Amino acid sequence: MPNLAVKLQNEPAEQNEPILKAVDLHTWFEIRRMGFFKAGDVRALDGVTFELYQGETVSIVGESGCGKSTLAKTILGIHKPTKGELYFQGKNVAEFDKDELKEYRSKVGYIQQDPYGALPSFMDTRTILEEPMKINGIKSKKERENRIKQVLEEVKLAPIEDYLPKFPHMLSGGQQQRLVIARAMILEPKLLIADEPVSMLDASVRVEILQLLQSLQRVHNLAIIYITHDLSTVRYFSERIFSMYGAKIIEKSTTEALLDNPLHPYTQALFRATSDPDAENLKTFKEVPTGEPPSLMNPPPGCRFNPRCSKKIKGLCDVEEPPEIQVNGDQIVKCWLYEKEKVSHESK
Repeated sequence: MPNLAVKLQNEPAEQNEPILKAVDLHTWFEIRRMGFFKAGDVRALDGVTFELYQGETVSIVGESGCGKSTLAKTILGIHKPTKGELYFQGKNVAEFDKDELKEYRSKVGYIQQDPYGALPSFMDTRTILEEPMKINGIKSKKERENRIKQVLEEVKLAPIEDYLPKFPHMLSGGQQQRLVIARAMILEPKLLIADEPVSMLDASVRVEILQLLQSLQRVHNLAIIYITHDLSTVRYFSERIFSMYGAKIIEKSTTEALLDNPLHPYTQALFRATSDPDAENLKTFKEVPTGEPPSLMNPPPGCRFNPRCSKKIKGLCDVEEPPEIQVNGDQIVKCWLYEKEKVSHESK
């Protein structure tokens, strides 16, 4: 099991079991012509496998359209997987009945990218936080009030009595995002999915929100999936990083190992494209891959990145999809460059 950022003194024996496990997860969307005839499928998620442990933060990085948000919504149950299995605390989510599914969704909090769009404009703060508890059968008004005050204190929206009657348009962007986090935490979840939670906020507010999420993780031993395309924040926030391209996870690594030595050519390009506050950047040229991301209706054969890859092995990378290859114990990559025996055999 990977090293975790948070380890409570009295960890249960079940800690060695992942809280979330995806096995060959596919989410495809059918495209129809004229409303009747099938024209194909958009393979928005195409064979994703990973494990997430309690108290761990995993960052999922990649360019727009690579499948990050589809993965989040599949975990949340918004999208139904076409194929594959998703396990939560050792139980197959697909086998949950109505009550079990409701309980599962109460244990998974969701933090959206756009806080203003995520909050109902016709509800005040009290109603926004009270609604999930009513839906999930918390009938005691006193219990709901106590939980609302507790969670507002945790997200640092104080003085509490001033914020309770306010509507979303009365709050700043940072305060709105704190309210979104409060709503995600109101049912005391085990897992948080944060889908680019700071991308629409000012730089100074971003740091505060990430520090808030870290604080909540330490206090509640949360597992967090942090989805982003901003690589400048992942090094401070996660134990592991998954790199996604073309609806697949192409590299899994500890944060330290990936920052020191990204393996997949796409991950290398992603890090080269990250801006640094360095005046020397004016004098340097950063090489980026040519071409466009692959069509998810008609993806290329072999490695999804092969049409844009300057290191591809012709006759292999463009023909056969690479398997997961373990490198240095801390990194797993889907790239034929690291399968020495296969490469040497094909090159003869």
